[in-house]
Amino acid sequence: MNYNQLTSDQKLKIKNIAELKAAGYEPKSIKQELRDNLIQRLRKKEEVFSGIWGYEETVIPDIERAILSMHHINLLGLRGQAKTRIARLMVNLLDEYIPVVKGSELNDDPLQPLSRFAKDVVAEHGDHTPVEWLHRNERYTEKLATPDVSVADLIGDADPIKAATLKLPYSDERVIHFGLIPRSHRGIFVINELPDLQARIQVSLFNILQEGDIQIRGFKIRLPLDIQFVFTANPEDYTNRGSIVTPLKDRIDSQIITHYPKNSEIGKRITKQEAVVKKGQDSLVKMHEIMADLIEQVAIEARSSEYVDAKSGVSARLTISAYENLLSAAERRALVNGEKQTLVRIGDLWGVVPAITGKVELVYEGEQEGPQIVAQNLIGKAIRTLFLNYFPDPEKTKKQKSNGSNPYRSITDWFGEGNTIDLMNDMSNQEYRTSLLGVKGLRELVKERHSGLDESEQLFMMEFALHGLAEYSQISKNGLTAGLQFKDLLSSMFSGSNFGKDDFDDDDEDYGGKKRKY
Repeated sequence: MNYNQLTSDQKLKIKNIAELKAAGYEPKSIKQELRDNLIQRLRKKEEVFSGIWGYEETVIPDIERAILSMHHINLLGLRGQAKTRIARLMVNLLDEYIPVVKGSELNDDPLQPLSRFAKDVVAEHGDHTPVEWLHRNERYTEKLATPDVSVADLIGDADPIKAATLKLPYSDERVIHFGLIPRSHRGIFVINELPDLQARIQVSLFNILQEGDIQIRGFKIRLPLDIQFVFTANPEDYTNRGSIVTPLKDRIDSQIITHYPKNSEIGKRITKQEAVVKKGQDSLVKMHEIMADLIEQVAIEARSSEYVDAKSGVSARLTISAYENLLSAAERRALVNGEKQTLVRIGDLWGVVPAITGKVELVYEGEQEGPQIVAQNLIGKAIRTLFLNYFPDPEKTKKQKSNGSNPYRSITDWFGEGNTIDLMNDMSNQEYRTSLLGVKGLRELVKERHSGLDESEQLFMMEFALHGLAEYSQISKNGLTAGLQFKDLLSSMFSGSNFGKDDFDDDDEDYGGKKRKY
């Protein structure tokens, strides 16, 4: 009988070592198991790490090479780069079930017992030793490295209660209480944020990684543990919070560097996959694709911002939280106004500020500006960047004097006549429509550049045009208590208005999210 051809149901019917031997079972190390299953997946051209985007040509091939080499792995990268997600997905490369000696705490292989308990049971019952089956999901252990982690937590220690209960001396191996690592025998063990583990605790891993054995309180015990280790680390940790001791780094076979999405399309795919759309939101709130692009662009701008600490990174959790906040901002507005459906507006972006301020680490200059101002600046820069994908460059057209050659002339002239428009956060769809249609030339601009849009999409593009013009200093955008006011640039300068008076000094002025001094 070929054991490898047995179905899971057939395996689960095997109850003892004799039946296991008759089925043709042979012990296999976990690294060999991972390697064999990966080879099968690659030959069948099956996806190995589903839901991981942007790593198809970089990180994933490196991980597959490490598994084929049967290496311990360290995933090195900034926050929010799917390091833990990748480690958890490695479970799918394990066999669905493996046999273990029934009742053993170290997942002992029936044909290669490791613990004293399993050896005694096999010695007593021989081929009639009972066998139970362990699912692959139970073969994954994850530990977050924190300063309070002890050797006893990871490796184990003598248990005085067990010694008293069994009436055994401390010199007896059976009084040992095994830690997380021995209990992960024949499984995957992940230590997240490895540099946060104290150096003396890292030293305790040396023998496990190299020789595969452990020592506990001087016991003369050698456990040839069979474990696939996966570590995760942030490069910032090497200098700030801690470090990986050199001998430990030397024992980790493959160090794989992760990265952020290379472009916004990959970022959008990740965000939409991870963001949780609540029940009812999908029917109540509709989102234009430009809004999803803006969310991703905010993260891109943050990663290159002079105010944001580049060494700390900008997690993908920023875009996920911002996407959820954006939907909720539009949902709240629709609920307040009793509307059955609404389209997300550019103005709803100010509802994502809380998702940004908690996700970025600021440098000194950023702290001086304040997290809220930095968040608003990032949103403004995102609008400015994407605006050129849909409308002509205002800086190239502003010197053109005739209305025919300057598509924005009628709009800026309308504001120049002293007209203003207030777009409030909780404005109803009808009020929103009336306000935007009142701006001379705005609807014509959108119709000329983007024909075939329905009315809600037209209104969206009209608002987008206003924000873009403000970012390029063609008009002024000023903060109100619960919304924004657009007006002529010169009148704003002379009146001394600014974006969010509470957040700026009296001599500061903001246009399009950029703080300017006069």
